[in-house]
Parts: sequence; structure tokens; C-alpha cells
Amino acid sequence: MTLKGKTALVTGSTSGIGLGIAQVLAEAGANILLNGFGDPAPAIAEIARHGVNVAHHPADLADVAQIEQLFAMAARKFGAVDILVNNAGIQHVAPVEHFPVEAWDKIIALNLSAVFHGSRLALPGMRARGWGRIINIASVHGLVGSTGKAAYVAAKHGVVGLTKVIGLETATSNVTCNALCPGWVLTPLVQQQIDDRAGNGGDPLQAQYDLLAEKQPSQAFVTPRHLGELALFLCSEAGSQVRGAAWNVDGGWLAQ
Repeated sequence: MTLKGKTALVTGSTSGIGLGIAQVLAEAGANILLNGFGDPAPAIAEIARHGVNVAHHPADLADVAQIEQLFAMAARKFGAVDILVNNAGIQHVAPVEHFPVEAWDKIIALNLSAVFHGSRLALPGMRARGWGRIINIASVHGLVGSTGKAAYVAAKHGVVGLTKVIGLETATSNVTCNALCPGWVLTPLVQQQIDDRAGNGGDPLQAQYDLLAEKQPSQAFVTPRHLGELALFLCSEAGSQVRGAAWNVDGGWLAQ
């Protein structure tokens, strides 16, 4: 399929899952607005080689005003946001009684509230143009829980619920909203958990194996490209009646 003439805004896309999804959409011809912290130059260069227009905005999505600035830039630079991929997220691990209040507030703001704000800003234009795709990167933790991850699990469950509501509210239009729920993807967040398991002097390969073996029967990581290809499918006509779905991509995690 082709996305030529469409614009995709992918949050948290200077690396990891977000960049992987942006690459697949760019390969299909979509112009890309990247968002994220750090040096965006490598990500911009990677997207630009596909011959599409690309820009970057460093908005902190925990701040509503900066989200609005991000969408204002999208309107100026590209005229529209046809595809919104809500991907940005952070993690903190601690038992509930020791969970820092500021970490809870930040995770809920970035992992859940930013999805709401991005969607509310994108939907009017999508409805006016008669086409749009909202793809929320939730998590297997939007469908099941794990100890120590109270804020992340709560936020991702919220994303799955919000996806259902938007899917219903857009059901008679050519706008769809769905969630992808990956299991373990080897991102910096997951690498940190592997490093913590290995500790000082431990075997990182054994720590990686142990992490996968606990939850993911395939014993292989989901890749950003897996998620990008599914996002592309949801943008296609074949995906036009997938609405309000939470699509787990988890190596068998939830089949157990």
C-alpha cells in the first residue's frame, strides 16, 4: 500500500519502537513528524533517506501546552496529522507502598494523559478530512498486571480503555483507533531491566534469557519492525474494520 500524501506524527520516535514504526510508515510514503528527547539528527537522517518530508519537535508530552505546540507545528509544517501513533512512555519499578508520588504522576501524565490529549487534538482534523488512524502503543501490561509496575500497568490499562471508547465514537467514520500491546521489546527500558537482573559481574545473556523465559514463550523479543508492519496494516483498507481492538504482540505471553 502507499501512504504518499499522508502525514504521520509518531511520539517518542527518536529511537526504539517509535523510530521503528516511523521507518515503516516512511517506507510506505508517509511524511513523518518525529518527537522525542535527545539528538534527533540520526532519526531524521534515517527517515529522510526514504524520500519523504520529515521534521522533529522536542515536546515533553507530560506538559499539555507542549503537546498543543507539537500539533501546531504539524499544522504549519504538514497541514494535517493523518496518522497519530501514541508511543511515548516511561517506566518506574517499585512496590505500591514505596512508589514515589512524582513518578506515579509523571507516568500517568506521559503514558496515559498524553494519549488522550493527542487524540483529542488529532480527531477534529481527521473527521473533517474523512480519514484518519490513531494507533496507541499500549503494552501487554494493558491486559495483564505485573508486580512493581503499578503506574505503568494502570496507565496502559487506561490506554486500552481509551482506545475502545475512541473506536466506538469513530465507528461510523473512516477514522479508526486501535492499540498494539507488545510483550518484551528490546528497548532501553527493557535493557535496563536486564542490566538490573545481571547486576555487577552477572551474565547479561543469562539475564536476558531469564527475563524472556518468565513471560514470553517464544523466547524471542518483539521487534520495532513487527509493530511497524502491524501499524501499516491498520492504515490499510484491510484494517479499516479493526476498531477499538487491543492487539497483543507478545510471543505467546497471554496464551498461557
